[in-house]
Amino acid sequence: MSCSLLEFCWLQELKTVRDFLYQSKKTEPAEDKNQTDNELSWDTSDWESAWDGGDNKEGESTDNNKTGQSTSATTVEEETAGQKDPWLQDCVVSLSPCSDLLVVAREHRAAFLSAKWRTDDSGREEMTLAVSWSGTLSSEEGECVSSAICIPLASQKRSSTGRPDWTCVVVGFTSGYVRFYTESGVLLLAQLLHEDPVLRLKCRTYEIPRHPGVTEQHEELSILYPGAMVTIDGFSLFQSLRACRNQVARAAAAGSDVIQPPPLAYKKWGLQDMDTIVDHSSVGIMTLCVFDQMKNASILGGFSASVKGSPPAMSQYVTVGAGPYMGFYYAVEGSSQPLLSHVALAVASKLTSALFSAASGWLGWNKNKTEEEAVQKQKPKVEPATPLGIRFGLPDSRRHGESICLSPCNTLAGVTDDFGRVTLLDLARGIAIRMWKGYRDAQLGWLQIPEERGDREFSPSASLPRRHALFLVIYAPRRGILEVWAMQQGPRVGAFTVGKHCRLLYAGYRLMGVNSVTSQGWQLHTQQVCLMDPSTGVLRTVNVPFHLALSDKKSEQAKDMHLVKRLTTLLKNIFESEARSILLDIKHPAIKKQALESLLSNKNAPVSCLTNITCALHDTLKQKDPEEVDIALLQLCSSQLKLLQLYTDIHQLHSAADVEASTENSGVRAGHESRLRTCSCLSFAGNFLFWGCLCGKSPRHKVCDTLQQAGISPQQLLSLLLSVWLQREKEVLQKPVESVRNLHTLLVALSNMKGAVEESWDPQSISPWWQQVRCTCIQSHNAAAALLAALVAHRAAKASITSRADSKVRRFSEWEAVSLELEQWVVCVRQLEDVLVLQTLLLVPPLQGAAGGATVQCSIKTLLEGGTGGIADSVSKWVFRQSMAPERLKEILQKRENTDGDYKQHKEEEEGNEEKDQKDPDRTAVCQRFPHSLSPDLLFAHCCWEYVVQWNKDPEEGRYLCWAVEHLKLISSPHIQLGISTMMWSTFIVKRFSAAAFLMEKVGKAPKDRLCRRDVGIGDKAMTSFLGCCVQLLQVLMEADSAVEEVSAPELSVEEAWCGAEGPASIAELALDQRGVHFPLVQHHCLLASLLHAAMTFSLRVKPLSLFDSKGKNAFFRDLTTIQLMPSGDMDPGLVSLRQEFLLRVLTGWVEAIDDFSSSASGSPTLPSTGPRADWWPSMCLELGSLLQVNPDILRRHLVCELYNQGLDLRAEEVMLEVEDKDVLGSQLLVLTGQRLSYSLLHSQSQTQAAMELLARLPPTLCTWLKAMDPSELRCPLVPLPQTSRLVGRLIEMLPEKHAQYSLALHLLEAIEALTTED
Repeated sequence: MSCSLLEFCWLQELKTVRDFLYQSKKTEPAEDKNQTDNELSWDTSDWESAWDGGDNKEGESTDNNKTGQSTSATTVEEETAGQKDPWLQDCVVSLSPCSDLLVVAREHRAAFLSAKWRTDDSGREEMTLAVSWSGTLSSEEGECVSSAICIPLASQKRSSTGRPDWTCVVVGFTSGYVRFYTESGVLLLAQLLHEDPVLRLKCRTYEIPRHPGVTEQHEELSILYPGAMVTIDGFSLFQSLRACRNQVARAAAAGSDVIQPPPLAYKKWGLQDMDTIVDHSSVGIMTLCVFDQMKNASILGGFSASVKGSPPAMSQYVTVGAGPYMGFYYAVEGSSQPLLSHVALAVASKLTSALFSAASGWLGWNKNKTEEEAVQKQKPKVEPATPLGIRFGLPDSRRHGESICLSPCNTLAGVTDDFGRVTLLDLARGIAIRMWKGYRDAQLGWLQIPEERGDREFSPSASLPRRHALFLVIYAPRRGILEVWAMQQGPRVGAFTVGKHCRLLYAGYRLMGVNSVTSQGWQLHTQQVCLMDPSTGVLRTVNVPFHLALSDKKSEQAKDMHLVKRLTTLLKNIFESEARSILLDIKHPAIKKQALESLLSNKNAPVSCLTNITCALHDTLKQKDPEEVDIALLQLCSSQLKLLQLYTDIHQLHSAADVEASTENSGVRAGHESRLRTCSCLSFAGNFLFWGCLCGKSPRHKVCDTLQQAGISPQQLLSLLLSVWLQREKEVLQKPVESVRNLHTLLVALSNMKGAVEESWDPQSISPWWQQVRCTCIQSHNAAAALLAALVAHRAAKASITSRADSKVRRFSEWEAVSLELEQWVVCVRQLEDVLVLQTLLLVPPLQGAAGGATVQCSIKTLLEGGTGGIADSVSKWVFRQSMAPERLKEILQKRENTDGDYKQHKEEEEGNEEKDQKDPDRTAVCQRFPHSLSPDLLFAHCCWEYVVQWNKDPEEGRYLCWAVEHLKLISSPHIQLGISTMMWSTFIVKRFSAAAFLMEKVGKAPKDRLCRRDVGIGDKAMTSFLGCCVQLLQVLMEADSAVEEVSAPELSVEEAWCGAEGPASIAELALDQRGVHFPLVQHHCLLASLLHAAMTFSLRVKPLSLFDSKGKNAFFRDLTTIQLMPSGDMDPGLVSLRQEFLLRVLTGWVEAIDDFSSSASGSPTLPSTGPRADWWPSMCLELGSLLQVNPDILRRHLVCELYNQGLDLRAEEVMLEVEDKDVLGSQLLVLTGQRLSYSLLHSQSQTQAAMELLARLPPTLCTWLKAMDPSELRCPLVPLPQTSRLVGRLIEMLPEKHAQYSLALHLLEAIEALTTED
């Protein structure tokens, strides 16, 4: 209930930000060798000693000599920034009011840090700020960042609850430009409103008026220049920024680079009669009272001034600087009627001519050099400012103002100056009402605290509006303290030592785009003041209770808080009498409750002292009038008294059972007491009450009797006992026999308590007592302990039912009582056995290098709530964590089938392969326990879905999608296969697939990595793998659709013990509910996927969608279950020609790829099954050719020629057998043979004399023909002559004797044989 500093966020990568902003410096920061790279703290002792030596007097009013620092002091910032000040003090820092974006800028560089949530080691969620963008902001030479603010923009959706839609970063530059960016650094808008450097950017947003008479303020952005001020209307700015952001998104999608932004309306004032202005505040619209209106009219208009109508509305601006020290400016709003004399009329006529213009701005990025030069030459026209004269000021010739900070209520302002003073300014009266000294380089902020609702109920003015308290926060970096002062003349209510190099971040505004209608029901989550510590990277906020603003003399609450502080001091060395008197003197019930709880949580206080104090407080409350007593406080006293008495009794029993334990226990008694006093935690209470009994160290029956006498219900004791048993599973399993025996004794003793098992209970119905045990075991994740507890409870329940059975039944010893209760226990035990086996498998750690992840905790409840597929879903997540290949999983499932068929044979195989894999018995046991829930098809289906879900989370891991498709192929049922394929396509694939197709259509070739990441969200290599998986998925879909008619749909079932599953349907059930697909449409998409995959694999230029007519294009990316109008009939010859050209290039790319593989591999290599060298590319091209109406024989002939061209004669001969038109192929190969011979005779560098003589003996016709050949077209011209001779022999066999080139082929054969013989 006092001032406090609360850590709410910390900064990641702060060292990276510092290095990036100061990377132009030659010297690097000196790091301590013992520190790791991710540490954010460094030694500040040198800085602190230097600052302390330079400024040791708080009241000093003149500049101190800063040269008193030790020359040996070497700091990280001095080495980094090259100057004495810490590095953060040289940066422009701005934090969003919502604390979700931090901007740190220096010179022309900036880094944006966005909010991220993470879980710490204790499992608690915490917020961090991590670098989301860093880069260069300036676009003109020599300009630097001079000011920046982060403005969160409200969401326009009706479902919004007050969180911002996005945050705009506004940056001012020394060139006069003001630029607006998104959180990701995308430039939205650039405006040149004045050609002087931007000094300060400030924003004002909508605030809900607390009183009916308060004027509603408009939103605006104000920009201060050395001699002018620009105010931009908030509504206009909000609409312009939203429009620019939408245009950026559309421009990025359409591919255009430059767009014209909407106009931006603003006012520009020329601030006169002040020598130097360094900061300003726009107070807002104010209306004078009649007296002030008459006073101003008399001063400005003289004796003859006249006053008319209502007072005019004026905008008030306050500036700080020099000559005068502070200046007050007033601008009349709108075109209201003049109220003053002719002098005032003249002033008003000038003011009403304030310029509203559409500033010419532009928007763009990635411009080329010529465009940038053109833009720089054509700077927008800068409109002149409307002169605005100063109304009055506070003159002080020696004092120079440094900053001004406006209060949230717009009535006060804090001003700092170069004399080390902080001045409190009353803006309505224009006077200084308070001054602090000794605060050189101070940083200011404001806190507006509402009154607590609980305190409001006890206030005499409870019916009046809720009160607010105002506090001024002053951070003095020279002294390293943060102070909180109550306004206006209040005392200092808080002070903290925080270090000398922090930054106090105070926004002074909230969300932009909010009004009185949209803000209803919103909870604005904003921090008013934040302290940023660069040495630790922590952001802290100041928490001030409302009551600190109240007067100490009149506030009983403040007096109570003083008593609480005294009590806290006493707790170190407890004094019973003094602590009791202090507790009784506290008046306020809430504070008294807080004091009692702090006393009870003290570890040093003995039980007798706590009992006496609590009893005294309880008696005091009982003596009061019941209407004046706080019921919650009275109940707390009663419950704590019972608890303390119970502790005393149980502790005596434990001590009596073991004397040695008693002496040891006396030393740790305080720890037990403190645990008991926080008895809201069941584990502490249960351990204290029952663990000694479970271990056999304490008398079990006496403990139960004592607990029954204490008035605790048996159900609560049962809950405590089971919680201890389940939570301490490891200790229980160390001595299972003894622990189980003691648990049985305790359980029977609790069951015999009054109120445990109802006397009227019918054994044929379910007992609430035993149902509580079952519910606890069902919900527990500790399967081993839960199974033991269930077995013990089953035995105890059976004994109880047998004793209650009818006497007629008991006459026959061979009879056994059967009831619904026992049937429930049989099912529960069976389920726990299954869960234990399953949990044993799930706890198997993943192999090194596997995906890993959190272990799935399973219980009966979670498995039942997971639906019929909950068990398969748990195993599929384990398969993913193990990175188990689909084929490996298939082997395990086949091993289970072999086990069911021939157990002995499998046992021998398992013993032989024990060293190969020790985990197989666990996996096989799980499959045996769940024959239906883990059937192969169901498990493959869930594994397929798990892998595709994980791929969707991390699309760069193409292996996940490949394994998902492999699991899909292993499903034997075509019905399940068809349904899952359809769901995968529509849920995860089609959106990214269509983006890839449109991107390739737009660029006309295989896109580069950057474009793939921008449009598809994955890199180019991952996109190639993705398209290959799309082809396989659609092929599986077509095969499943063809086989559905031949096979009946499978019937899915679950084990008898798990029939009560209630939850979502399994993936297989959803798959069976899917509609059938339209086969031609699936084939159409598979055709496109194959073309895209080929283009990406071989980096080909193609516009894939242009290979189809209008019907084909319109059918793409439609729902596969719908019937679409498909292309039919003969295709346009132009399209067929394009298709043929593309397929020929695919075949050429494949031949070049396998040639590289053949040359790099030794011997006769076998082609791989994936990638550009896969052996199925030619057959796929032939299949595509038949679907695309391309003559397959042309493709075969081209493939033969390309193989011969590459020197792969053996592969060419295999393909040659399938060519139909031998004549055309012969003519093509004849030219290729001529090129080979021409190279050997004419173009080879090692020409022999025999070759020259042969060339002379050749027929003139052949010689001329060979000289006309161009061997440069051959990719492998140097081929052994026997291969060429074999090729010519094939030619002669193919060409008929009447062929025009038959004789030429004969001459070639003779020449090659002669050349071979001579060689």
